[in-house]
Amino acid sequence: METLADEAVSAAVAAIRARCPGLPVGVSTGAWIEPSLPARLAAIRSWTVRPDFASVNAHETGATEVALALAERGIGVEAGVWWPAAVPSYLGWPVPCLRILVECMDSEAPAALENAHAALAALPPGGPPVLLHGEGSAAWPVLREALRLGLDTRIGLEDTLLLPDGAVAPDNAALVAAAVALTYGS
Repeated sequence: METLADEAVSAAVAAIRARCPGLPVGVSTGAWIEPSLPARLAAIRSWTVRPDFASVNAHETGATEVALALAERGIGVEAGVWWPAAVPSYLGWPVPCLRILVECMDSEAPAALENAHAALAALPPGGPPVLLHGEGSAAWPVLREALRLGLDTRIGLEDTLLLPDGAVAPDNAALVAAAVALTYGS
């Protein structure tokens, strides 16, 4: 279960750093994790082991305040953009963003790809790097499009439970291996 509670976030960040030194560790600050903005801000300010970055969904109520709280703690901000209309919100933030996370939340590939192109077109040129990814049945088509466009991408159990051939992935490593094979043709 997702949480912003200090004991869980700090333990997870510390464990990942111990196992994978030098790997940047990020967390989500999505409003579905903690719907109360004051409680979300208090949780962020309580983290004793800070992640390197955290994603903030630009369309969510209080996104600017969450981005400011992260920046105040020295935590990098990744702007989550789910659709083109969220771009102006992110552009109004008084903190720099280290990356734009264009998340295609449409589960069907045609709609997800259309949304991806519209969101990318709404971003001003010369901004932070963009990571493009999709969910559900759109995860693999969006990943392929990110590769075609030369953008960063990701894959994991948060995005899909299926491999490109439709088989259920036995674990996260199998999804990553499939993405590597698509990327490098192995």
